[in-house]
Amino acid sequence: MSCQSAALELDEGSQPGSQPERTEGEDHSIALLENQLSVGDFVKIQRAFEAPEASQTTCMSREEFIQRMTEIVGWGTKEEYGKLFDKVDVAQDGFMDWDKLSSFLLLTLYENDERAKATVVPQWKDLEFLPGKHKGTIQKVLFLKSSSRYLTISKEGLLGIWEENLKLQETLPITPDATKLKHLWVTSLVSLENVNKIAVAFTSKEICFYDLLSKEGFPCQYKLQGLKGTPICMDYWYDPLNTNESILSFGDTTGKVQAIVFTTSTISLFERPASACEDEEATVTINWAEVLSGRHKCCYTLKHKLHHGDWVRQVTYNASLDAIISSTTNNTNTVVLAWREKSKKHLQMTSFNIAQGIHAFDYHSQLNLIATAGINNRVCLWNPYVISKPVGVLWGHSASVIAVQFFASRKQLFSFSQDKVLRLWDIQHQLSIQRVVCSFPRSQDFRCLFHFDEARGRLFISFNHQLALLAMEPEASQRVKSHKNAVTCVLYNSVLKQVISSDVGSTVSFWMIDTGQKVKQFTGCHGNAEISTMALDANETRLLTGSTDGTIKVWDFNGYCHHTLNVGQEGAVDISQILVLKKTILVTGWDRAITVFRPQNFNQFSVQPEEWKGGTQHQDDVLCAAFSPPQTLVTGSYDGEIILWNSRTENAHYVLHPDYQRLLKSKSDIKPQKLLGVGRGSSSHPTAEQAVREAGSFETGSAGNNAVMRLCFLEARKDIAMTGGSNLVSCGGSGYVRFWNTFKKQLLAEFLAHSGVGSIIMATDKLNRYLTTGDLDGWINVWNIEEYCLNSSENKITQRPTLIRSFQPHADQISSLAMCEPGGRSLIISSSADCSICVTDVCGASVWIFGQTKHWQIENCFSLPKKDNNLTKTETQEESVTEIPLLSKEESCLDPTELPLFDKKNKAESTHNFESCIC
Repeated sequence: MSCQSAALELDEGSQPGSQPERTEGEDHSIALLENQLSVGDFVKIQRAFEAPEASQTTCMSREEFIQRMTEIVGWGTKEEYGKLFDKVDVAQDGFMDWDKLSSFLLLTLYENDERAKATVVPQWKDLEFLPGKHKGTIQKVLFLKSSSRYLTISKEGLLGIWEENLKLQETLPITPDATKLKHLWVTSLVSLENVNKIAVAFTSKEICFYDLLSKEGFPCQYKLQGLKGTPICMDYWYDPLNTNESILSFGDTTGKVQAIVFTTSTISLFERPASACEDEEATVTINWAEVLSGRHKCCYTLKHKLHHGDWVRQVTYNASLDAIISSTTNNTNTVVLAWREKSKKHLQMTSFNIAQGIHAFDYHSQLNLIATAGINNRVCLWNPYVISKPVGVLWGHSASVIAVQFFASRKQLFSFSQDKVLRLWDIQHQLSIQRVVCSFPRSQDFRCLFHFDEARGRLFISFNHQLALLAMEPEASQRVKSHKNAVTCVLYNSVLKQVISSDVGSTVSFWMIDTGQKVKQFTGCHGNAEISTMALDANETRLLTGSTDGTIKVWDFNGYCHHTLNVGQEGAVDISQILVLKKTILVTGWDRAITVFRPQNFNQFSVQPEEWKGGTQHQDDVLCAAFSPPQTLVTGSYDGEIILWNSRTENAHYVLHPDYQRLLKSKSDIKPQKLLGVGRGSSSHPTAEQAVREAGSFETGSAGNNAVMRLCFLEARKDIAMTGGSNLVSCGGSGYVRFWNTFKKQLLAEFLAHSGVGSIIMATDKLNRYLTTGDLDGWINVWNIEEYCLNSSENKITQRPTLIRSFQPHADQISSLAMCEPGGRSLIISSSADCSICVTDVCGASVWIFGQTKHWQIENCFSLPKKDNNLTKTETQEESVTEIPLLSKEESCLDPTELPLFDKKNKAESTHNFESCIC
């Protein structure tokens, strides 16, 4: 889009006579003048306030403002501009400047946005009961950010570990002593994220601390015993700016609220006694009396007894209030706020008295409100500094309210009552905006646990041992799109530190990896034909784009096309991969043979394919290829065969398949085989897209079950491969990943990476420590393969490697994956048919989307070395699109004759329009 077209777009609707139409009965706030002004109108108003000199300020009186605005903007009545002036001039100074007006407009737009958020009603998927193994009441559900997993624990001590996609990964008893578990119950669980531990409270008046980083289960590191009452609720907080400082607070059955303030938690929670065993795995027993006496210098305690013997039902520490909040079901001292004094070692108490008591509470720091779930069917809103009465009462429940939790980003509140009715409240208007009644279990006697995972839009409600899930439907209007069309491929250019992406609309975009800025865009690269894949040359100075129009184009990064490679001799084909080698360019996707081009013969602008000396060896379409120096080439096909080639002689010598392996002696050695599927003759081949979808079929006998969609050599394992370890990975049909040794021609391992989703794709990092897999539902799994399949084995390994994280950054099929290490940190780049490109850290940082309103700085997100960049994570700038003139060979700022895929004899010229996006 050019500057001229952009300007026309901005000015649209701001011409005289183009006032927006107003209909009867419309929202008054929408009909206000300030809500109808376009960007073009704002530009005109700003220019009216511009002074001849930069140091001067232009001010207007009320009459002058009304007169000039009606003339400049061209629509709107004098009465409306008079009202706008009066709103801005709240101090009644009698004049207005641009600073006053712009501040008012920004505040108005912000309030409108907040008001709109507060009235958005989420749409829910059907209620789902998660298949678990808990037999007792579920006491806690929490999410571990460090490993992207959920934990559940039930009172009989069974700990459930769930992947982020809510598939139960493992269940294990929290303590190996089964006889002990029969005589005690688990009452609560908290995560100590900053030190990778969990704390579990028991009816034996103990709190045990378990290590999450151990390779063998969850060993108990510390056992805190000697408590006077049974701890039944806990909370943990740590300072994100100083992770050494943290607070574990807990309430017990005697009405005591106590807290342990750790001052060196990342070093040690408690001091090890001199008599302790030197074995680091051994449990250190800590006596509560020792902690109270101050014997442990790395922590101190806080406590109060204001609840006077009533069971403390909930406790939490809030940093913004610097207070410990606790509650009971008693109508006296129902909610107690224990404020930390300046010395930090003493508490000052205030309390709310609530009729009949409450079951639970929640606090919203931005609104400074405490919401309480009343036994008297009411949800009350309290200002923590006003204890006499609530600032609001939410009426609507016809049974006791047993849970409340804020939907913080929308300033809404969930409440759940004993009759299993879920309500969502608009806090600003104190109105119920949604009532949800699902087919919950009919039992009248149940213990309910309520947990809303706002980041993932998941609401967990437990009924005794059953765990129910209400998941929010993704809101299409809020999804950030990196491209206007489905994204087909992503690459990382390590020289420019840029991500390159393509889409079905024949557009190629260039993005800065460290900020997410779009810096360049090629449009109409192949007319209207889809770009199905891309590749970079060895020096990363040339970009090759493959299209469904049957051509591959060779570009420099100024938008100049040097060559067109005519792949499809019979018209449109589906190119699945372009593999650039030192002396050849190999193309696969639509045929049983490999198509080859030789750059040394690029004498013309239009280039025809040459003969592949090895001929046709595959029995089905070749979908992918990989190369390992100096001369090992492998190709994978739709029927599951992987053929090993010598890239120098171009001869095939071996076939690998999950069900068989065989030697190829010559071209004629290959014999026609009956394919497992039917209806797939040589005259009718599926596209790569169809191959992906067909590979998702799980019918017995389907050829797509073994389709090889990706191949990857583990170059960091060359020495290991010689001794029998794996050096090749394949993936594809039915969600399986397979590890091969190409020297011994052996399948060493296979495991199901994604179940029930069909075909998958993958990528690995340069050091082959991590393997990333993506599926048709938008899920990505990250595996630690650093120590996986390093040795030869007589029996095929079926155990999965360690799963680092599982997450869903996309709402549709993952189309491409790449891994890179800018600044030494491993990042995953993914693209999808949902039009988005995402980047995230291997170990679980936030997912960032290219094209989102706010740019980021990778060094802030992933702790990379700082770069000279004028954008921070919170700054936003509108993209301005500049039309770049057509490039000729002479005008290109890169010298094309110095680059490998350019031949000096090529006199043909090709030019291409592209847009440069300067953010």
